[in-house]
Amino acid sequence: MAATQLTSASALTIKGLPSLETLQFFKGSPHLNICRVFPISARRSFRSLITSAASVSAAKYTSIKPLGDRVLIKTKTVEEKTSSGIFLPSSAQKKQQAGEVISVGAGKRVGDERLPVNVEIGKEVIYSKYVGTEVEVDGSSHLILKEDDIIGILESEDIKDLKPLNDRILIKVAEAEGKTAGGLLLSESAKERPSIGTIIATGPGLLDEEGNRTPLPVSPGNTVMYSKYAGNDLKGTDGSDYIALRVSDLMAVLS
Repeated sequence: MAATQLTSASALTIKGLPSLETLQFFKGSPHLNICRVFPISARRSFRSLITSAASVSAAKYTSIKPLGDRVLIKTKTVEEKTSSGIFLPSSAQKKQQAGEVISVGAGKRVGDERLPVNVEIGKEVIYSKYVGTEVEVDGSSHLILKEDDIIGILESEDIKDLKPLNDRILIKVAEAEGKTAGGLLLSESAKERPSIGTIIATGPGLLDEEGNRTPLPVSPGNTVMYSKYAGNDLKGTDGSDYIALRVSDLMAVLS
């Protein structure tokens, strides 16, 4: 990897190294032998270059102050083993979507006003997948993200007590059909993921340009149909399936 990151200036400072054009020629070859590319006089320099590159570590910080409507969250530790004590490989470890709010920015500017961030320091929150930037603070994993990437505030250990933010909605997913119309039982993998559920909680709505909340067109207790691949799947302590999504992902209210 170090060889592909050399600049033309750094390559020329090591006596005996071939040109970058030569490296590009050998880069795609499955029979590349570094001993044939680099003369003996250059191998020691090349090995020391790799050692120096490998010893460079990522910067560590003692404190971070978010700006604007960004929030700093201390993420939960990834589960390294199952409930029965079996250790999971890295590829099977489930990435957490929860963490504690450590610091918040001054808020988002709307017109001539600055609206404060709507989450408090010390609160535990759930956030969307694949958002934010990971940083390390005092040896712990943290995430910097926008307030709008936070789904809701956890009021307890159970996901059913999630308090959605902005235009987010928490839905308890309807149970999937366990058998076909002909009476055949379906395995878990064969059950079709439902896109219908009952609203458990709603957010206060989005802010308009004047800083006022736009109320949502649905309320807790409504049975709704939503887009099939929208939102974030969540699991309750009793094993029930929930989904948190934006109101724009709803397709219809059912009765």
